Amino acid sequence: MRFSTVTSFGRVISVRGSLARVGLLATGPMPATEARATVGRFISIRCAGATTIIAMITEVSCENQASGDDYMATASVDLLGEISGGDRPKFQRGVTNYPTIGDAVEVVTAEDLRTVYAPSGSDQINIGTLQQDKSVIAYVDVEEMLSKHFAVLGSTGVGKSTSVSLLLNEILQARPNLRVFLLDVHNEYGRCFGDRAMVLNPRNLKLPFWLFNFEEIVDVLFGGRPGVPDELDVLAEIIPMAKGIYTQYQNSDRIGLKRADPKSGGYTVDTPVPYRLSDLISLIDERMGKLENRSSRITYHKLISRIETVRNDPRYTFMFDNANVGGDTMAEVISYLFRLPANGRPMTIMQLAGFPAEVVDSVVSVLCRMAFDFGLWSDGVSPLLFVCEEAHRYAAADRNIGFGPTRKAVSRIAKEGRKYGVFLGLVTQRPAELDATIISQCNTLFAMRLANDRDQALLRSAVSDAAANLLSFVPSLGTREVLAFGEGVALPTRLRFKEVPVHQLPRSEATIASTPSVTAGHDMHFVAAVLERWRGATSNRDTPSSDPAAGGDRASARVMTPVEAPMLQPSMGLDPDRFSLLKKPLR
Repeated sequence: MRFSTVTSFGRVISVRGSLARVGLLATGPMPATEARATVGRFISIRCAGATTIIAMITEVSCENQASGDDYMATASVDLLGEISGGDRPKFQRGVTNYPTIGDAVEVVTAEDLRTVYAPSGSDQINIGTLQQDKSVIAYVDVEEMLSKHFAVLGSTGVGKSTSVSLLLNEILQARPNLRVFLLDVHNEYGRCFGDRAMVLNPRNLKLPFWLFNFEEIVDVLFGGRPGVPDELDVLAEIIPMAKGIYTQYQNSDRIGLKRADPKSGGYTVDTPVPYRLSDLISLIDERMGKLENRSSRITYHKLISRIETVRNDPRYTFMFDNANVGGDTMAEVISYLFRLPANGRPMTIMQLAGFPAEVVDSVVSVLCRMAFDFGLWSDGVSPLLFVCEEAHRYAAADRNIGFGPTRKAVSRIAKEGRKYGVFLGLVTQRPAELDATIISQCNTLFAMRLANDRDQALLRSAVSDAAANLLSFVPSLGTREVLAFGEGVALPTRLRFKEVPVHQLPRSEATIASTPSVTAGHDMHFVAAVLERWRGATSNRDTPSSDPAAGGDRASARVMTPVEAPMLQPSMGLDPDRFSLLKKPLR
């Protein structure tokens, strides 16, 4: 017993790399309640000099214990870091002075934990408390978390969306000038950020079709199905010509417009410059008229029909409004989408639930690509955090699933975005279905409860920290509990997210819809009111007074400014008061 101190409850019996074995004394001066050596508990090992090693218990066993041994059990521990500095203690990751056989093992004190988790600067956010000691606040380094990307992983129902709301609200508090773009797949974040967020949806978004690159516009025209090769060849040839025609129209008088060569514009099929659908269709029609072979003309006719069908579909108004008027609105679109200037609203919530299912992937691809390209060409002077909810839907591990350009755009932000001030936040309930290359770029991970074995296996491969053994706790985590790993936190640790104010809680429509309402009368008036809203979502009720097809001033093609946008607060979807609204008599 000569090795133990007054407060020790064990001693080191073996050391190997970042691992050590500790013998737990059968008798000692500490009460049993204080000396409980359980999995997940922090301990401290007092080494020679003024160094204290911080370790975590990952396994406890009393198997194969000799009957005459001083130890009642042995424990495996991961060596995480060390506290040194004497009067001004400071924590650092990694171990420089390894423990020796017989060094005393103690329960880590609250003072030591505060030293470990003490904020190292002003750029820290408070996200909760340690699971081991609720008096110790868990801080996250915002700079490390953002600049090296982060991910929030967890099964449905464990508090993942609430955690995202907490993290983003804290980040906005610490970085009021940071712009945040959130892809809200289920329209549940509209109320979470108050006046600091601009909520966008199909009714107040203007995303001109000419901002889509070739792969994206093909995906729209063919409804997510593979394109017909002959029609794709025609499109690839005439889109640059349509861009050239529009540019000549802008730069010259109307007289002589037809005599100019549209091929002289020097544009590619992906150059983000305006063109008009009327010019595109005219070019196709002109080529069709020169053909004598009837079977070849059918290809052109089908292509025109596709374009007209999508153009006249009211669900696609956000893309094709003013499609025949033109107008270079790219600056206004970028400013509106990415909050430049922010005007007190640095955050954009893009509600995707109201978009046609066939074009959601294309829309996400355009947004990701423009976010990265703007950061690239602006040299990253205005940082942007791009948060992707349900990330496995847009960057699937299986290359045969999803839309290739979307995966490519997300991957590009993950790999190169930090160089240009574009940071990535991934949120997913199925990390095993997410592209492993993308998730490996996220250097701060918040892992909530995950029951699926494949998800846990991928998480183990993504975590390179000495405390990867912590992942064995993932299936048993409680609601709001999380294992935080990586650059943004002082130590890999188990913590509990703090309570989120009621007004910042996400309102999941699926959760609300599953709750029966006593006041809801399921009569014909109720059904008729639902159908009216249903049809309204696919009809063009908000048609502007001026008919874009009739020409008019090009100023009408301008994108709506934040003041003019008919905001739907907080979402287009269902809300808690919907039944009282639906029961109003129809007129």
